[in-house]
Amino acid sequence: MAIEPAPSGLRTTPSARTRPERPTLDSVNHAPVVARVPPPFTVRVAQLFWVLSIAVGALAVVYTFIVRTEQVELLTERVRAMAQDRPDATLESAADIVFWCLFGSLVVVVLVQIVSGVSFSSRRRGARWWMLGAVLLLGLVLGFGFEFTEPGTDGAPLPLVIAGQGGLGVIALLFAVLPPAIRWSARGVDVRRGPASFDGGDL
Repeated sequence: MAIEPAPSGLRTTPSARTRPERPTLDSVNHAPVVARVPPPFTVRVAQLFWVLSIAVGALAVVYTFIVRTEQVELLTERVRAMAQDRPDATLESAADIVFWCLFGSLVVVVLVQIVSGVSFSSRRRGARWWMLGAVLLLGLVLGFGFEFTEPGTDGAPLPLVIAGQGGLGVIALLFAVLPPAIRWSARGVDVRRGPASFDGGDL
């Protein structure tokens, strides 16, 4: 039996041929966006001990000012032992200068610690060097503290307070130079892949 051809004006569409699907507007390859990722454990420990060191340093500053009168008298006697032919006014002035140098050094250390702590939390370059400088300066102040205080006086606990401040700073610095903390600082910012959000803020 012969098959009649289809009319010339009509076209047949094969059943196997289908229209392609439209491409989706969603993409898994999103642009990187800034993410708020908690810092690693080592960074949090370093920040905690550094803050504690600053608090102890502030306590040392306040305590040094409280025992100022007794310490100036002790310093005056030490200066008199080295220069007995000097008048009392000169000896007291020299003792005052020595005391205020020690007091100012404690204040400077606390200020440097605050600046370096903020820089470390902000991932600024060179923050660890500032932290190291603060610890080394505190070691010098501790040496002067032992020289200008005597056992049994009100100023005797001062070197122990300064030593506690330095010990906390050393612990914080050790945690700050561990590999996870260094990698955290080197990244600068934390990014993730995610959809871009639009809140109309630029309009």
